[in-house]
Amino acid sequence: MSGGNGHTVVLTFTRAPERVVSLVPSMTESLIDLDVSQALVGVTDYCPIVPPPASGSVARIGGTKSPRLDDIVALRPDLVIANQEENSRSVVEDLEARGLPVWVTFPRCIEDALRVLWQLIELFRIPRAAARIKTLEVTVDWAHRAAASGPGVRVFCPIWASETGDDVPWWMTFNRNTYAHDVLAVAGGMNVFADRDRRYPLEADLSGAEAEEPGERDTRYPRVTVDEIVTAAPELILLPSEPYAFGDDDEARLRESLRETPAVRLGRVLSVDGSLLTWHGTRLARALAELPSLVQTVP
Repeated sequence: MSGGNGHTVVLTFTRAPERVVSLVPSMTESLIDLDVSQALVGVTDYCPIVPPPASGSVARIGGTKSPRLDDIVALRPDLVIANQEENSRSVVEDLEARGLPVWVTFPRCIEDALRVLWQLIELFRIPRAAARIKTLEVTVDWAHRAAASGPGVRVFCPIWASETGDDVPWWMTFNRNTYAHDVLAVAGGMNVFADRDRRYPLEADLSGAEAEEPGERDTRYPRVTVDEIVTAAPELILLPSEPYAFGDDDEARLRESLRETPAVRLGRVLSVDGSLLTWHGTRLARALAELPSLVQTVP
C-alpha cells in the first residue's frame, strides 16, 4: 500500500495479513484496540506494549526514523505499515526495494483518520469492529456540533522550541492542513496560526526576510516568534508532551517571553498528552473525551 496527499491507496489482499510490522505507534495501538494484535510480528521502540498472547513473539525493531531494516526483512512480513510524517522516505523506499509491501498512511484531518480505520477493518476482515468506528463517527459529529455552538477558544500549541543564534526564542506550531489542527478544532479550539504557512529558510520564517520557493518542502509547520504570538493573543497555550517534551524550564521561559498574552495573564498555560493531538486511529476516541473540557474551561 502507498499513500499521499492526505489519502491512502489500498492494495488488494486476498486474505488478511498474518505477519505485520508497524512503524507507527498510533497504528499499532489501533491494531491492538481492534483485536488484531495477533498479526503483529514487529513494532518500533515507541509503540505500545502488545498484550499477550502475541506479546512474546513481537520484535522491537528500533525507532520510527531509523528502524533496523535487516531485522524487518528477517521477520518476513506480508505488510509493513508506515506513515509519511513519522517515517522517512528512504526507509519506505528501501523496504519496497527489498520486495516488501508498504502501506504509507498520511491523515491530515479527522476524516482521513476515520478512513484509515475503515480500511483496517476491511483489510483485516474484522466486520465486528465496525460498530466501534460508527460510534466514533457519531462522537465526532456530536463534538463538531458542540464546538460550532460556542465562540471557540483562541489556542496556541507549540510542538517544538528552539532559539536563534542570538538566543532569541522561537516555537514551531501547525497550521490548518494538519490532523492536530482538526482535533483541536473539534475540541472547541481556534488555532491562532491556522493560516500561517512555513517559510524557508529559517530567517524568512522568523523575520520576514525574502523567502525561497518551498518546492516539495512541508509548509504546514511554521516557526513563530514572540511578537507573532503576542499579536495572535491566544487565550490558552497547550504544551504537548510530544514530539517535543516541554519541561519546567521550557514552560518558565515561555511564560516569561509570552507574559503579555491573555493565556499567560489568565494562568492558562497547560500541559497536555501530545498523543491526543497527533496519534490518529483509535486514540481519537480518548482525544474527544478529554480535550474539549480542557480547551473550553477558560475563566
